[in-house]
Amino acid sequence: MLSIIVAKSKNNIIGKNNQLLWNLPDDLKRFRKITENHTIIMGRKTFESIGKVLPNRKHVIMTHNTDFKVDNPNVEIAHDIYDLKEYINSEEECFVIGGAMIYNLLMPNVERMYVTEIDKEFQGDSFFPKINSDDWVVVSEDEGPEDGINHFTYRYVIYKRK
Repeated sequence: MLSIIVAKSKNNIIGKNNQLLWNLPDDLKRFRKITENHTIIMGRKTFESIGKVLPNRKHVIMTHNTDFKVDNPNVEIAHDIYDLKEYINSEEECFVIGGAMIYNLLMPNVERMYVTEIDKEFQGDSFFPKINSDDWVVVSEDEGPEDGINHFTYRYVIYKRK
């Protein structure tokens, strides 16, 4: 089963120049807790922006570059959506973590979304797809705690496909 995990602004921005535009320590802890011991699926640029293989997770990196390699037993390279069939059809929850192109590509196959909704608009160049209320229902919603770093509010919303 595929799930998405993402932090997005009020205007659906998820980044600029391959970087996040905010620092939410509690959200990063939540990301780690949710994705640990699971497979995470991402694009090459997202992997490069992270800068390392995250511990306790299998990484599937999507790229058209057939020369792209990562020398790590916890990393698998995928070149098209057909390489992801085992994860799409898996009983285990696998997490799509970005970027924009990968979210758009895999959205039709996603059953659940863990969305950190930041109550502020940002200027950026990467957008999360609009969440269509005809397709999704909110199953839980919690306010994110104040972390003393950011001057905006955010909430954690879990969506399930109708």
